Amino acid sequence: MDGIGVDTRAALIEKKTGANGDQGSFIWSSPEGGSDIAIGKQIFCNRSLNMKNIVAVGFDMDYTLAQYKPETFESLAYEGTVRKLVYNLGYPSKLLEWSFDWSYMVRGLVLDKKRGNILKMDRHKYVKVAYHGFRELSKEDKVATYGNTLLRDSFDEPDYALIDTLFSLAEAYLFAQLVDFKDKNPGKVPGDADYSRMYKDVRAAVDLCHRDGTLKQMVAKDPKRYINEDTSIVPMLKMLRESGRATFLVTNSLWDYTNIVMNFLCGPKPSAGSSSRFDWLQYFDIVITGSAKPGFFHDEIRANLFEVEPESGMLINTDNGTPMAQVGCTSSELLLKSLKEGCRIFQGGNVGHLHKLLSIESSSQVLYVGDHIYGDILRSKKVLGWRTMLVVPELEREVELLWELKDTRKQLQLLRNQRDHIEDEIHHLKWSLKSKDTDDANKEKMFSELDKLQSQSEEVRLSHQQAQQECHQKFHKVWGQLMKTGYQNSRFAHQVERFACLYTSQVTNLSLYSPDKYYRPSEDFMPHEFDIFSILR
Repeated sequence: MDGIGVDTRAALIEKKTGANGDQGSFIWSSPEGGSDIAIGKQIFCNRSLNMKNIVAVGFDMDYTLAQYKPETFESLAYEGTVRKLVYNLGYPSKLLEWSFDWSYMVRGLVLDKKRGNILKMDRHKYVKVAYHGFRELSKEDKVATYGNTLLRDSFDEPDYALIDTLFSLAEAYLFAQLVDFKDKNPGKVPGDADYSRMYKDVRAAVDLCHRDGTLKQMVAKDPKRYINEDTSIVPMLKMLRESGRATFLVTNSLWDYTNIVMNFLCGPKPSAGSSSRFDWLQYFDIVITGSAKPGFFHDEIRANLFEVEPESGMLINTDNGTPMAQVGCTSSELLLKSLKEGCRIFQGGNVGHLHKLLSIESSSQVLYVGDHIYGDILRSKKVLGWRTMLVVPELEREVELLWELKDTRKQLQLLRNQRDHIEDEIHHLKWSLKSKDTDDANKEKMFSELDKLQSQSEEVRLSHQQAQQECHQKFHKVWGQLMKTGYQNSRFAHQVERFACLYTSQVTNLSLYSPDKYYRPSEDFMPHEFDIFSILR
């Protein structure tokens, strides 16, 4: 956002959108491309990244290329998990009557498994918002539970669960419902399980849904019901490939499901006249399914790499990516068949295999785009040194709201400054009243002034508190702004800043920029610099 003036920013916000809520899907390389980009579609930079140094761009599939609809997909996941709890783990059938509010939970929350609490904290790991089930904890309860310890809690596993993926929002909501249910219905939970056990059961039920294929079978039957169509994906991939970059896909999903989803996103439409289910492969050099991320990112982990035969799904043994001859088949026949294919499909393996297949000489030559801060971004950045882009769908609405509320936020800052000023005056008066040199007449005036200031302080405090709460609820009725907790960056924002070189609302925002763009971060400010630079603006 460096160098963009107020009038320009306003124009970007007000820019008309297309029928699907986008900017008409104009990619950078099209005649209509290269124009101003609406703020909700922009790519934000934490660390300098020169795309000219990138030789390969990789993508995750689920929640990155494939954006699932929360109102259908997450509801499906929730319902499947509830059924497993009832029919497989012995929970009361009453649970089947429950409903799911897919908008209630947000990413970046932390579940306290032992106490049944859901927490939102700032980057320093101070708990600012806390609920027990769906009951908000008072300030006193928060301090007593999380602020009065000699040693700071790390808020990590095994006692806490981090809600960092969109898929985990449904299980977080179900956990909160179970906490309320247990508190109101003693003895009704199987084995009188404690909160930790209930969370473990929820996780077991989610795993059962994955293992028996319940969710993926439903999506495969009707992808359009569960996945957002995005007509910008193919143009984006084409532009990257035409710019000379290799493209690859690394997903934990297996080949059968990957093919269905990617064919829906990138395959020919029925009117296009093509019947091939594998046309989408032309947009990739390598596809790795069943990757078992984040373990995939560790080169030292020995994992067999199999080549996938797309028609049958058969797995073929390889020697680090080179096909191995099977009994009755010569190695030359197998090798020639493999080389005829444009894109090669694999299952398993590790990052070392991928680097070899793509002839990557340095890990910093790879840009990887994903949605999972731990599974995709942290590991690939911290372990490998890959350049990273995090997809945060919630960001589009958040930045647009920030712009709309800019005057409100200025007013909040003025109220905060006013509070500081009044408190300083109160402290000075109280100090003066202690002085032996102050006569009784002056003391009487000071006490009167002190009463006025304390009354004024309380009025401003309440006005500030109310305005802050109203602003907080504009973003989310319970948890507020995704990237902020009070005046501090949230824990989620802190993780984005640490591990994502770039972050944006949609993967296809990459198509709105030159494939050779030099992304540069905005200047960092420390508290002592803010007032100085606000005068210079």
